[in-house]
Amino acid sequence: MLLLRRLAGAGRRRGPAARGLASGAPREAADAVVVGAGVVGLAVARALAMAGREVVVVEAAPSFGTGTSSRNSEVIHAGIYYPPCSLKASLCVRGKEMLYKYCAEREVAHKQLGKLIVVTGAAETGKLDMLLMNAKQNGVNDLQLMEGSQAMEMEPELRCLKALLSPSTGIVDSHSFMLSLLGDAENLGTTVSYNTTVIGGHVGYEGLELHICESKELQNHPGGSHVTPQLVLLPKLLINSAGLSAIPLATRFHGLDQAFVPNPHYARGCYFTLSQTKSPFSHLIYPLPEDGGIGVHVTIDLNGLVRFGPDVEWLDGGEDPVSCFLNRFDYSVNPTRCSVFYPVVRKYFPNLKDGSLEPGYSGIRPKLSGPGQPPSDFVIQGQDIHGIPGLVNLFGIESPGLTSSLAIAEHIVSRYS
Repeated sequence: MLLLRRLAGAGRRRGPAARGLASGAPREAADAVVVGAGVVGLAVARALAMAGREVVVVEAAPSFGTGTSSRNSEVIHAGIYYPPCSLKASLCVRGKEMLYKYCAEREVAHKQLGKLIVVTGAAETGKLDMLLMNAKQNGVNDLQLMEGSQAMEMEPELRCLKALLSPSTGIVDSHSFMLSLLGDAENLGTTVSYNTTVIGGHVGYEGLELHICESKELQNHPGGSHVTPQLVLLPKLLINSAGLSAIPLATRFHGLDQAFVPNPHYARGCYFTLSQTKSPFSHLIYPLPEDGGIGVHVTIDLNGLVRFGPDVEWLDGGEDPVSCFLNRFDYSVNPTRCSVFYPVVRKYFPNLKDGSLEPGYSGIRPKLSGPGQPPSDFVIQGQDIHGIPGLVNLFGIESPGLTSSLAIAEHIVSRYS
């Protein structure tokens, strides 16, 4: 109970009369509560603390950034693919600017490598023109359309007919970035409680009620049965930034009209690493986008390690809420999936040798659209949409969530704080 006592101490006790009628759990008032200590949750906590709010971050895992935030390509995206006027477009472009500035000022490791989006078939070449036009509508004006010969001169191992160069795309050490955000937030008085799970809540006579228990209490808990909270927090502002479990949490928030809660879709993406030590490329290399993602691409980390991925494997979406809260998703990488990677990668990297791909890691993307459906936008949903004062839901914060994190935080503070 030590963590819960620390968390309760960050709030203001309502007195012995204010006990949960059903559970007997102590009730504590709080100013602003952020659920989830991923990159977006930490960015929001920092921004709220900078705005003068007393912030509590509640995280089910033993540390920060253990979900989608640490299982991605670590790419700083330019804002090329997303529909004009969408949140993904505007927040990615703004977030890229903020992220580069933040990393430079805080000495967070990053590198502006640039990327090449390539086409290898004649029927695809017109799609680059469409991407170029889309990017310009999003305010990305530094792209360069080039012939395959120009791109292959830049990258001798590459094979393509045409390419689109994005000089502002880069990579970042996501762990160091999150650690810096956490330090900023804590220096401003933010309390972070790990191993602490939000299991639900409702709109009560005192406003929002957040039901909380220690994560270890859920470890052997049947998924469909009732969980008794050990603490009830009463926040003035609640940011549901729970990533993969944001939608399952919203379904357990009584008083929220479920018409405003979208159906979740989960897509696993696997990465394979290149066994050779020297990178064959100096830029990131991307094919054209595919259903559910932006294609199996080449990323290079700050140590020069080359990764290929992610692919798209749709999950059945049948995970119970408790399993989502505890991040019990299957992150294993089946070594046989490399048989799919070789022919895809060899379209633009024909010299990829048999046996050179090794299983890396996987990530799960919290999507709002399923197979064959057009990509969905970010959903940032406040009182103006669902009618509940103080509640802000963040749904479908997949890529470009890392790039957009500081801009998402800026957006939330400006609109809802």
